Amino acid sequence: MTYQSEANVGLDQPRRYMTQLCKHFEHRLQVAYEGDRGSIVFGAGICLMQAGTDKLTLRVQSPGADGVPQLQDVVARHLLRFAFRAPPDITWTDAEPVPDHGVGKV
Repeated sequence: MTYQSEANVGLDQPRRYMTQLCKHFEHRLQVAYEGDRGSIVFGAGICLMQAGTDKLTLRVQSPGADGVPQLQDVVARHLLRFAFRAPPDITWTDAEPVPDHGVGKV
């Protein structure tokens, strides 16, 4: 099973923060980003991101239920650190686990 959770984070410059997250982690993790989409592969799972005009959608996915809170924590802590001038509200919503067919897309 793949466990997942999603947050829609209101931001003034969502693409900027997505890119900043990706650049921060790319020196030690597998990272991909282009245009308004990005992904970061952590040991516990993956964070998929999509930047809209006024929000950044974050989706974390993990093969284990215990990986989801770890991913939520690390992604939220870093985003809050980067957006310290106007800290956004990051509220995660857990989604139903899905059969393990690989990771999805935002």
